[in-house]
Order: sequence, then structure tokens, then C-alpha cells
Amino acid sequence: MKEELFVNKTLQGIGVSSGIALGRVRLIDRGKVAITKRSITERQIDREIARIKAAIQEATEQLNQIKDSIPDDDVRKHAFIIDAHVLILQDEFFSNSVIDVIRSELINAEWALEIVTFRFLASFDQVEDPYLKERGQDIKYIYERLARILSTEKKSPIERTSIKGKSIIIAHDLSPADTIQLNLNRISGFATDVGGRTSHTSIVARALEMPAVVGVGNVSSLVKNNDLVIIDGDEGLIIINPAKEVQKEYLAKQIHFRNLKKEHLRLARLKPETKDGFKMRVGANIELLAEMDIVEKYGASGIGLYRTEYIYLSKKHDLPSEMDHYHIYRKLAESRSLEYITIRTLDIGGDKFVSEIEMPKEINPAMGLRAIRLCIKEVPLFKAQLKGILRASAFGPLRILIPMVSGIEEVRKTKAIIAECMEELSRKRISYNKDIKTGIMIEVPSACMISDMLAAEVDFFSIGTNDLIQYALAIDRVNEYVSYLYEPLHPAVLKMIKKAVDDAHANKITIALCGEMAGEPRYVPVLLGLGLDELSMNPYAIPRAKKTIRGLDHGYCRELLEEIMMQDSPAEAELLLRSEMARLFPGDFPRVQE
Repeated sequence: MKEELFVNKTLQGIGVSSGIALGRVRLIDRGKVAITKRSITERQIDREIARIKAAIQEATEQLNQIKDSIPDDDVRKHAFIIDAHVLILQDEFFSNSVIDVIRSELINAEWALEIVTFRFLASFDQVEDPYLKERGQDIKYIYERLARILSTEKKSPIERTSIKGKSIIIAHDLSPADTIQLNLNRISGFATDVGGRTSHTSIVARALEMPAVVGVGNVSSLVKNNDLVIIDGDEGLIIINPAKEVQKEYLAKQIHFRNLKKEHLRLARLKPETKDGFKMRVGANIELLAEMDIVEKYGASGIGLYRTEYIYLSKKHDLPSEMDHYHIYRKLAESRSLEYITIRTLDIGGDKFVSEIEMPKEINPAMGLRAIRLCIKEVPLFKAQLKGILRASAFGPLRILIPMVSGIEEVRKTKAIIAECMEELSRKRISYNKDIKTGIMIEVPSACMISDMLAAEVDFFSIGTNDLIQYALAIDRVNEYVSYLYEPLHPAVLKMIKKAVDDAHANKITIALCGEMAGEPRYVPVLLGLGLDELSMNPYAIPRAKKTIRGLDHGYCRELLEEIMMQDSPAEAELLLRSEMARLFPGDFPRVQE
């Protein structure tokens, strides 16, 4: 009956790793680890504390063994996320929290672990930012591993699975450790019921260049072992038991994508320059050091955005020190292939992640004490990061990017704090680049309105379209009820970007764009027409962006922008742009249906 019901059934999820995969299903049932909850006597406290300590030690050894057992050097480079899990396990705040609950509640180690884990997860659930919300998954994966050890179920389902032939993994969820253990010679791709684009499992999938779709909802309950499935990592589709003609269609797509990938890698090293000679730098957005190999492979001019939030989130209890920052940024700076490396200072609030800081309860934390507002309030926190950047700047072309600036006073206070850091380093005779460039993110409408004043204060601008569009149009792009209003081609958005570009150039400073809009190839002619100097995007999007840039005339892009800005609605502007891109690049952009 199941076979009859689910023939040629299409499910929609989130495409997190590009490519087409076709193969037989291998179901991985992670399941929920059953734990025993029981009260203990005071005499049993020490025994339970010893059990949780032993479990943490064993989990650490398991993760290190997974890293050490990876035979492929290219895959081993991407085991960095396992290190993050090991750091959490070794964090005394985590283990001491469990021990405190064992003592105070007089309960066994499993029960105490569950209570502490769900306290942590509750904090992450309150966060609106999808990137930060996904970090809660790391805690969940650690809990599951520890719970298995405490319940004597030593191995995860992926470790117990013997896979024969080329298969597609289907699971409710996969941890990064699960994903990195997938034998690339035996696995074509994977799909999961849950997950998001910014989860570490998704990051690993992209690093391994394995087609993947997450957040499908119930795919693990709709398939069985040996069902034939197609995964479309670009469109986020899963097709169960596809019809013969559908199989043929996707096999042709698979060949097409493979050829495109070869072409894109060939283009990766070419200059991003239009046919009439307009040059635009194309950089990468990254968050982890291990992504540097990908950045170089896909031809980035530099790092347009290095997110530093993970440095704070991976610590859990202690704040990262000046030297913690310095060691990470120095490794970035020592890359000899990059023209510039832009380090964005802390861009989150401290309410859930920095436990040493007293934070007020806020009704709307997205518009509250976060980013530069938090840094100016908590100067020691800010100085530790700035000094780490300055120290590392002696080794390479680092520059500082300040997020969520809304007024000129924030810029001046920031510059004063940077000057203090420089003076303190000079007194200690510590080297740094005295001419390091400082820029600000243009992502708040007020910053656009006074971009002429702000441009006189800084060395460069970087437009963050994700937040700018949300703040300008008063919508939450992850809210299903209003996400349709997230419109990059809204005339208000385009006018704000144009004003920022014109004001930057009038003050002889450069201006970049680093939001998701930059990584969507169809927007390239609009961004060229606006006159931006630099785009920054997911490294994998760089070759396609370069191909698009090289296939356009800058003069044509300016004319197209004028026509787009005259449209009555963003929908009409999108239709015009899609039609033009299909005409100019018939092999790369789909034809618009009449």
C-alpha cells in the first residue's frame, strides 16, 4: 500500500547543498534515546557525578576517534565542527551545571543532563536569528551522545549502519559527526525531516559538496529502505519513487549541473570584470577558519564578511580573551591569496550567550541591546576583540567592520575605543597595522538617510541587505505570514542602496554588499547598475556570480536599473529582471512562463 501511495510524490524542503542525487534509500533511525529517571540518596551523589564525568570523557574520546578515523584528507579538513562539540563537552560550566542539578535535586545523571540541556535549548529557542537558533542543535547532539553512553547504547545509528552500494541517507535528523562519517564513495546525498540552512550539519554537507535537503517535515516516515528517491539540493525537492520520465529529466539535470560545476570552477580564477571593463571585487562570507580552503578554491578576492559570533557561542561560559581572538584572526591574516579580510565585530546580544554580562529582559531583542550597542556598553568585551584584531593585523590585510550602526555617535565612540586599544598596544610595544581600515554596516534605514555624514567618518561601507530589507519594510523574512513581503527589488530598498553608494563614492570610500541578495546571480545586473565596488557571498556562489558579471555590459546594467526602478511594483521588477536574465543567459536562467 505504501508503495502505491508514494509513487512520484514530491516533497518540499530547504536545499542546503547544491546538486542532484538519485539513489536507493537507506533509512537511519536516530530515534529518541530512552533514559531512566530516578531519585537518589545523598550517598549516591558521588556515584552519579562520577557517571556524568565518565560519560563526558567517553563522548570526547568518541568524537576524537571519529576525527582520527576519517581516511580522506579532504574530508578531514572539515572535521572542525566536531572540535566545537568537544569544546562544549570540556566546558566546565556545562558539566558543573549537570553536577549542581544532581546535588540539588537528588536525581540521577541522565535526568540531570536532560534538565540542563533543555534549559540551554529554551534559551536558544527565544532567539529570532536563524543562524543563532541553529546553534542550539549542537547542544542537542551532545545531549544525545551523552544520553546514549549513560544508557549503555554506545554508538549512534550512523556508526552502526553498514551501507552497501550507492545510497541516499534519509533520517529525522543527522548530527555533524554523523554527516562527516558518511562514506562519500557510498553516499550520493541525504535528506532530513528537520534542520535549517545555517545548521552545522548543512555547513558540513556544503563543505563535502554532497547534495542535501533538510527541513522536509516527514520524509523519514514516508519512505522505506530501497525506495528510489531524487534529491534536488538547489530547489530543495525530494521525489519519492519517481516515474521513468522524471528520472530521465533529473539524470539530464545531473549531467548539466556537473558540466556547469566544471565550468564554474574554471571561471573561479578569472577576474570579475564586465565586457566593457567595469571591475567589481567578489569576496566570501564565512564563519569558520576551516572554510578558508573553500574560499581559495572558489576564487574569492578576499573575505567580505567574517562572522565572529561563533567564537562567543562556542565558549558558553567564559568570554573569549584578547588572545583567543588574536590566534583565530592571525590564521586568517596569514593567508597569502586574499587581498582583504573583513572581520565583523560581535553582532549578537549578550542576553543568552554571554553569561558574565548582566542583561535586561527585552520585549524585542532584535531591536535592542545588541551588536555595536552592546559593545559600547560593555567596553572590556569590545576591547578584547578589537585588540585581537589589531594584533593580528600585523600579519595580513585585516579590516574592521562595525555592525548595526544607526547614528554618527556610535561611529565616533567606536573610533575612540579603537584609538584607546592602539595606544595600549603601543605602550606594550606590540605590533599592529596603524593604518587598519574601519568600516560600518549599512543595515538600518537611519544609516542610509545619513550615509553622507557617516561616509566622512569611515574607510568603507558594507550593506547588509538581510536586515536592511526587514527593517525598511517592517517584515520578518522567517515569518511564514509576511515572508512574501521580503522584496529585494522594492523601490525603497533600491533607493536606499543607491543613496549609500553615491554618498560613499562622493567621499572617495568603497562600498560592498554582503547580504543574501549578493549571492543570487539574477540580482548581479542590478548591483552592477547601482555601482557597488564589491559583493560578498557564500563561497560556492562566487564562480556563478563571476560568470554573470563577465557576461554583462556595465552600461546596459545602468539602463536596466533605471527601467526596474520605474516599475510600479517589486513583482513587476522581478518579472522584468527574470525575463532579461533568461534572454541574456539562456543556459543558466529559466525562461519566464507567459
